[in-house]
Amino acid sequence: MKQIKVIDYEAGNLFNVARAFEYLGCQTEYVMAPDQLKGGDFLVLPGVGAFGDGMSSLHQRGLVGPILEWVNSGKPFFGICLGMQLMLTSSEEFGHHEGLGIVPGHVRKLPAQPGLKIPNIGWYALQNPKTEDQLWDKGFLQDLSLQQDMYFVHSFSSYPEDPENWLAVSEFGNHLFCSVVSRDNIFGCQFHPEKSGEAGLQILRRFLDQ
Repeated sequence: MKQIKVIDYEAGNLFNVARAFEYLGCQTEYVMAPDQLKGGDFLVLPGVGAFGDGMSSLHQRGLVGPILEWVNSGKPFFGICLGMQLMLTSSEEFGHHEGLGIVPGHVRKLPAQPGLKIPNIGWYALQNPKTEDQLWDKGFLQDLSLQQDMYFVHSFSSYPEDPENWLAVSEFGNHLFCSVVSRDNIFGCQFHPEKSGEAGLQILRRFLDQ
């Protein structure tokens, strides 16, 4: 049975994430201290809320160093919503905050647009940034249907520096943002796969295939 470590840093959204992996036949364990990161096959950083609060909580629990050690070891790591944003270098949310720096890039607020509300809440399609009419031929998103809708709740979004790290994009009005980031053993999504039905579960299955 595959063992999933789910980081608990009081940033919400843990229960549904754990339940989704358990539904797929995994054993889950919440991680609140560095010594709990020993062992396990996969590490998941979920979360909702503010970037600065999330990073502060990770530092207070002494989890930043162990998370980076996990990532550098080559073991699979998955950031969800705020967890994906924390993977980047920095954020402008309520001031300037340093992130984990796992993926070079920055987190910025979605641009205001007439008729659109922030936070951005609802079902929005994933698009392949490298081609307009083809599916992903490999990786975490393979087998998904073209323009697959996922469930989003966010006011800020991630913008990795390297275009190769943009696995999928989504639209907020006329603005494109990175909705899925991928690099080596690292994977992150701005949407909530655990709330996105069978398509979300399919993404979790692909993550478990690593």
